[in-house]
Amino acid sequence: MRIEFYGKNIDLTSALKNQAEKKLSKLDKYFTEEVEAKVTFAAVKGDHTTEITVFLPNTIVRAEETTEDMYASIDLAVDALERQVRKYKTRLKKRQQDTKSIRFENFDQSLPESEEDHQGKIITKRKEFHLNPMLEEEALLQMELLNHNFFVFLDADAGEPALLYRRRDGNFGRIDFDYTR
Repeated sequence: MRIEFYGKNIDLTSALKNQAEKKLSKLDKYFTEEVEAKVTFAAVKGDHTTEITVFLPNTIVRAEETTEDMYASIDLAVDALERQVRKYKTRLKKRQQDTKSIRFENFDQSLPESEEDHQGKIITKRKEFHLNPMLEEEALLQMELLNHNFFVFLDADAGEPALLYRRRDGNFGRIDFDYTR
């Protein structure tokens, strides 16, 4: 596993990096090829957050944990990743081998820009990503793997963009866009 480390409001010590590498090495058994991982450590007002993103072929798995101790955050984030990988390994492998339909490109992360909107609020970050056609079931899977509350995708059946979101009752909702070109 190739790991890139980033720090926000924290010094990246070799002990911290070594601990993360050691914990992430136990995930290697789940991957058939070399994968990339991005580990971000952040400290804000006594809270220590570890965010780990693993870039698998055609998909992304992500976990984020916050505790009062950075080492505990690393342990919890790796454990969460391991649960996700174990849970979805069979489904992902089946999809990739049979239908090859999980197609999620890594989105480009542009540098943060500051622009004011009409209410005086500032847009502090912009992201761009390419929408690849996928089935609704695959979009739900990708949303769960990313641990996000919403996911935008290009519906393979309709050929139109759609948005899936997690409802407060635990179910999911879908928004279809009607637009003119």
